[in-house]
Amino acid sequence: MAKSLSSRSTTSKSDGHSKGRAALYALLGDLPPRHRPIGSKLVSSTEEHGYVLERLTLDLNGIEPVSAYFVRPAGASGPLPCVLYNHSHGGKYGIGKDELIRERDGVQSPTYAIDLTRRGYCALCIDTWAFGERRGRSEGEIFKLMLWQGQIMWGMMVYDSLRAIDYLTTRPDVDAKRIGTMGLSMGSTMAWWTAALDPRVKACVDLLCLTDYQALIKAQGLNGHGYYYFVPGLLKHFTAAQINAMIAPRPHLSIAGIYDGLTPAEGLERIDRELRKTYGSMQASKAWRLMALPIAHYETAEARAATLAWFDQWL
Repeated sequence: MAKSLSSRSTTSKSDGHSKGRAALYALLGDLPPRHRPIGSKLVSSTEEHGYVLERLTLDLNGIEPVSAYFVRPAGASGPLPCVLYNHSHGGKYGIGKDELIRERDGVQSPTYAIDLTRRGYCALCIDTWAFGERRGRSEGEIFKLMLWQGQIMWGMMVYDSLRAIDYLTTRPDVDAKRIGTMGLSMGSTMAWWTAALDPRVKACVDLLCLTDYQALIKAQGLNGHGYYYFVPGLLKHFTAAQINAMIAPRPHLSIAGIYDGLTPAEGLERIDRELRKTYGSMQASKAWRLMALPIAHYETAEARAATLAWFDQWL
């Protein structure tokens, strides 16, 4: 059975982080209205591997349609806990949301669609800008055009993820009080940014991209990320640890590889040290865990098992 955090801790978290969230959100450029209406169109619904797969077109931002997959256990009655799955990058712009339902290099099998639905979860994955069915323009073209228009690509990507949570709360088959988020690589960064900015996320798992910015600079690792990753002025206001602290005291598991160039060990240790202090001050020490494995930038069976166990425990 999922564990719950005290209402006292949750209240202090909400009060203590609201200004930080507003300041972080303000760095994300000119964004569409936060509460504009959301539209959705069911393109098709099929059953495979024991789950129902809905192919969706969502209107999240009013600028371009967002293609998405929603999966739920076949025959299950809701409302069910749900995971917002954030896909990775890897230069594979044609994959996008297919990562949820199709095997890809660096990710364990079976797919997360199978593993999550077998355990009674729903899951949603959207194509982010430049990926999947939204790949008509290159990442560089989108980044440069948005910059001219006062927009920030990462901000627009985060905006879509926050609106995806808004969409999930409208579905009768989703338990809006049990929404988690997760992802690998780029999706890992999206998971902890989304959880930091949206207190409706009850549990977060990030795999392979909990990156301390100063450590990445020191390791000369900036070229390991695409244009999308960079937010003007971010380092003047926030460290990675400060962003992640906004998730506290909600459960947060981070899985990292000690041989992964995108997550220098010095930075992992710094974030872990600061988050241990933050979670401890909220009497929620067990809700934060850094799991550093002797691997590089790929998911292992041990990482998969830990991810599923974390959601089983907390979501």
